Amino acid sequence: MVNMRNPFKRQDSVDATTTVPQLQQHGSAEDMQSPHDMKTPFDEKDGFVDSNVATTHDVQGHNPWEDAGAENMLANGKERPIETAEDIATRCISLEDDPQMPVHTFRMYFLGLGLTCFAAVLGQIFYFRPQTVYVSQLFLQVIAFILGRAWSAVMPSAKRGKVWAFLNPCEFTLKEHVAVLIMSSTATSSAEAISVFAADELYYNITPNYGVAIFTLLGSQLLGYGLAGLMRAFCVFPTYIVYPNLVPTVNLFDALHRDKDVGAQRKRLRLFWIVFIAIMLWEFIPEFVAPTLTGISIFCLARRDSAWFTRIFGGSNGNEGLGMFSLCLDWNYVGSGGGSLGALFTPFTTQVSQYIGVALCIMIFCGMYATNAWNSAQFPFLSQQLFFENGSIYDQTLILTDTFGLNKTALDIYGLPWYAGSNAIYYLGCNLAIGATLTHVGLWYWRPILKAIRQFRTREIDDPHYQKMLVYKEVPMYIYGAIILVSFAMAMATCYTGNSQLPWWALIVAIILAAFMFPFVCVIYAITGFKTDVQQLAQMLGAAVVPGNSQANMYFTLYGYNSCAQGLGLARDLKLGQYTKLPPIANVIVQIIGTIVGALLQLIIMKQVISNQRELLLDTQGSNIWSGQQVQSFNSQAVSWGALAKYFYGPGSTYQIIPYCILIGLAIPVPFWIGHKYFPKLRLNTFVSPITCWCLGYLSVGINSSVFTTMLIALFSQFYLRKYCSTFFRKYNYLISAGLDGGTQFFVFIATFALFGAAGSAVEMPNWALNPTGNLDYLTPVN
Repeated sequence: MVNMRNPFKRQDSVDATTTVPQLQQHGSAEDMQSPHDMKTPFDEKDGFVDSNVATTHDVQGHNPWEDAGAENMLANGKERPIETAEDIATRCISLEDDPQMPVHTFRMYFLGLGLTCFAAVLGQIFYFRPQTVYVSQLFLQVIAFILGRAWSAVMPSAKRGKVWAFLNPCEFTLKEHVAVLIMSSTATSSAEAISVFAADELYYNITPNYGVAIFTLLGSQLLGYGLAGLMRAFCVFPTYIVYPNLVPTVNLFDALHRDKDVGAQRKRLRLFWIVFIAIMLWEFIPEFVAPTLTGISIFCLARRDSAWFTRIFGGSNGNEGLGMFSLCLDWNYVGSGGGSLGALFTPFTTQVSQYIGVALCIMIFCGMYATNAWNSAQFPFLSQQLFFENGSIYDQTLILTDTFGLNKTALDIYGLPWYAGSNAIYYLGCNLAIGATLTHVGLWYWRPILKAIRQFRTREIDDPHYQKMLVYKEVPMYIYGAIILVSFAMAMATCYTGNSQLPWWALIVAIILAAFMFPFVCVIYAITGFKTDVQQLAQMLGAAVVPGNSQANMYFTLYGYNSCAQGLGLARDLKLGQYTKLPPIANVIVQIIGTIVGALLQLIIMKQVISNQRELLLDTQGSNIWSGQQVQSFNSQAVSWGALAKYFYGPGSTYQIIPYCILIGLAIPVPFWIGHKYFPKLRLNTFVSPITCWCLGYLSVGINSSVFTTMLIALFSQFYLRKYCSTFFRKYNYLISAGLDGGTQFFVFIATFALFGAAGSAVEMPNWALNPTGNLDYLTPVN
């Protein structure tokens, strides 16, 4: 029976004396021996249904708001630092669960579908707007909590009759909240297939009917879910699979729902709301009143007229400079922004590897520009556009036919385009990171992965949260296999009926690419928080298998890249369910419902917008309300790879080294692996080479004034607090991260409509000392 006053109280005692073995950053298989000798039978159809399994496999753990326990105390009386994945799993995340807690309630589906529609419609409309609105997961988490609590408080209770028991069965529960978040967050960004359809209609005069479009959407969105499900044994279940960016989210769930009558928990929740409201109020100043606070640099003020000072120390404006030693007081740039990397939750080793790459990035960019490598001095220091050799912007339409194929005669006349040197290094670094990811995962993680697969077959995986989940039925493997087969059938059928120009065998190659890359990308993302971007690899391979065809390249990228990205989303949400004890079947159900509903709504919105605003979307400038910039960018990439790849990256071309960087990247982790075997005290096992490779082009775009500030905060949080203030770090660090990011994203969402013109006209802040007319840091523009 559920305790309706506090249904989250632990109902089983934790009295086991065994603990989960610690796994360091790169542990060996010997470090991962299971403490459990009992083999539990598993029915692939029905899964584990024995309610006694959880107590049989109970593991010692402590809620973040409780005392650490004697086993976690040092001889000097201080708490042992959070050092391993097991520490995070057992000391920063609650192990409590109530298997009787309701999930499939009318309230959950109503709120989940409502927020799914909200996120899908808003995200798709703003895909075609000059201002981008990102509906973040933290934003949805807070909104869902407010709506859920209001629902349970306002509606009559279950005691009033069966109807009210159906509508309002109990207090808004943790598992309802998690399910609502997972369902709605699947629709926060526009589906990749929508970009393909929009480009087809705008540039290729191809209008797929609703039937073809719907099945293309479903096939491309669900294929990755099947891949993730088949590989969940080593991409979800083990302790070393952490997903660092989930820890603040889970901490917030714990603070909002668990042990709310405990004083220490009330203190944590009060701190979250104080931080949330304070940062939301503060963001009004750097985002609107005083944007100069985005980047304060003594060097910039000392030499305002120096071009090199602008390039090195500037960074308050987009594509201005590298932001070296700038101080940023805007958490919208310092924080994670809803991404996978953040100063307060990303592991210290990941951030060290990241900032080594940033330091190399600064040196390489400056060196290239100073020596005029790849004609870099002819182009802007930072830019993502294509250029003629004389430095003017390259007009791709000059070398394309009316159907956007390559006009070879025109290409001979106008010549190939050029990258800005910094942009070329960005692509080079991305390819190095792809190759390094394959080798890095293969060298450091193959033993834990194989062990996890073996343990999955006997259900001996030694993760404390996984052991708690054994009371719930697992989604059978054949269901995930069926998702892949059905998705493949839809993709194969629509590739021909939708005039994609992608041959059947090329579709198979794209799916093989996604299936091959997914485990490597997922493992490194789950452990370090870093996502290896395989989009460029998909575009490159698509150009090789179907050369000279931008239309086919778009569809190849859709299935080769998007399937991998969708798989990452499901794997991450399955881990969220494991942390919060959401039953796996419920997790997958809400994930698929959110994906389907969101995609269908996005398709309808896309059709309506293109039908009514076609001319504005085709216009380079657009208007202050409608803009086709994202579709234009998507199509330009397809044209660049589909039509120009042979000439742009082929043997003898200026950028021929960029594709070969995938092969070069394969060798980069090897010296560090060998060095660690002979010199283990150097701790080369903590160096994540794919991140360093990717960061070689980290500063090639956007506002860079936050990088130095983010590094200082990371040192304070992930080094000083983690090591020397362990109790404070365990109780408050991740919750403060959630408050800062959540409050910032809440303000940005509101301000986008109220101040920045998303609702029509923007509100202009008068110019003053901290809102100058030129560059925000008072530097002379050089780009």
